Amino acid sequence: MADKTGKIAGVNGNMIAVEFDQGVKQNEVGYAVRGDDRLKAEVIRVRGTRADMQVFEETSGLTAGDVVELTDGLLSVELGPGLLGQIYDGLQNPLPRLAKEFGFFLKRGAYLDAIDTERSWTFTPLMEQGGTVTGGSWLGQVKEGIFDHKIMVPFDVSDNVTLTDIVGAGDYKLTDRIATITDSRGQARELTMSFEWPVKMPIRNYTERLLPDRPLVTGTRVIDTFFPVARGGTYCIPGPFGAGKTVLQQITSRYAQVDIVIIAACGERADEVVETMQEFPELNDPRTGRALIERTIIICNTSSMPVAAREASAYTGVTLAEYYRQMGLHVLMLADSTSRWAQAMREMSGRLEEIPGEEAFPLTSSRASRHFMNAPVWWSCPVAPRAR
Repeated sequence: MADKTGKIAGVNGNMIAVEFDQGVKQNEVGYAVRGDDRLKAEVIRVRGTRADMQVFEETSGLTAGDVVELTDGLLSVELGPGLLGQIYDGLQNPLPRLAKEFGFFLKRGAYLDAIDTERSWTFTPLMEQGGTVTGGSWLGQVKEGIFDHKIMVPFDVSDNVTLTDIVGAGDYKLTDRIATITDSRGQARELTMSFEWPVKMPIRNYTERLLPDRPLVTGTRVIDTFFPVARGGTYCIPGPFGAGKTVLQQITSRYAQVDIVIIAACGERADEVVETMQEFPELNDPRTGRALIERTIIICNTSSMPVAAREASAYTGVTLAEYYRQMGLHVLMLADSTSRWAQAMREMSGRLEEIPGEEAFPLTSSRASRHFMNAPVWWSCPVAPRAR
């Protein structure tokens, strides 16, 4: 049983009102327990002893009086080698492994490790014992496809710390210790090749934010000539159903001069999501001559899935993009469609019974709704990574 528990006082769609006796923090993750089901949820509003939580699963069967267990943590993703080529849902559950384990219909409340913890990686150290490191410093690297995946100090290490121990070159699993750091107070912390990071907390462990000074060559002449976009910039492609946005997205993924492609299908129709999942493993990558999926990560969340998971999928995709950006790689982030992502936020605001602003946007999500209005958004952010 968790240390902090509460009881459901009301259910409204994917929103539950929970009564707590202990302190609750904003965006804290918990689990609504109903029989054998433990449904992940997130605190989105706190009022006195009552908290409103959005559940990332179907809430059918939940009743007043059911127990909610809090974890004291935020909604996070696992970062480490093994992400490329994966197909996740909005909560970073690996969909192929879920389908293999539970069959055609996915079981609610089932959560698997995002990265294979049994796979071994050949680690090559880049730093020596006794050096000074901070969050985002490169400890070593492993080979992931055609890239050298940098193993970094977790981003929550804000001060300079001492690297008191680091393993030599060899094969290690994600759960094996590869280094130990010690802070100024003498507290030691063991590091592995993977760590967690909250999706709604931006990764800012870089030396300098570079101003856009060169174009992002998409490989599509009409875009590069008449609608050029800068590396580090964003732009959107508004259009009606069936206009070819998804096809253009696939073309750009193949021919754009980027290293990593991340596609967040947030709220798309199921047939388009299935098409993306079927096409990308078959698409030839002009850069490598192999399958394009080998340098792609797909976040799938169809319009038939719960609205809360759709809202989380965009944050999950951006967090994965920022992680590879910290390695000095150019990342193309495609969010399709962000209009449906904004719709999910409006539905969430409606269930909270919030009054819309003067432009009809929800007050709590108006900034995000304005920024991500049409789909897809193409995003590539160059920075000077903190490698030392």
